[in-house]
Amino acid sequence: MSKNNEEVNVLDELNKGACMGRDAIHFIMDKVEDENLKKELDRQYREYKEISEEINKIYPEYSEDEPHKTSAMNKMMTWYGIEMKTLMDSSTSKIAELLMQGTNMGIIEGRRLLNDKNTDEEINKLVEKYVQVQETAVEKLKPFL
Repeated sequence: MSKNNEEVNVLDELNKGACMGRDAIHFIMDKVEDENLKKELDRQYREYKEISEEINKIYPEYSEDEPHKTSAMNKMMTWYGIEMKTLMDSSTSKIAELLMQGTNMGIIEGRRLLNDKNTDEEINKLVEKYVQVQETAVEKLKPFL
């Protein structure tokens, strides 16, 4: 894989992760009753949006295409998963648990991107920011368990 393809791949994976985070928050928000959890999810949503905006700004340096987003099928599966997992229990604790599980998957993917790729410094910093955002989210969600 050429250097430029590697950069595009990392940016695409980051953007898909940020989109997935926003989708999950969007789909679960109407189930959240705890005002403090709502505020935390709003904060996380803004951070994911900011990461996607940063990706959109630098993406043209690496590709003429648009950054990859989550597919309609993935969005549907995320929505369906949230609906099924909260059908019997939509408590604040259950919602925090589901979000932490998804966020931990994002941390793992972000760490893999940092460890496996040799990308430009600008992209490495963006991946580090993505991982930091997710690690902070996990810490902020722990009190809601």
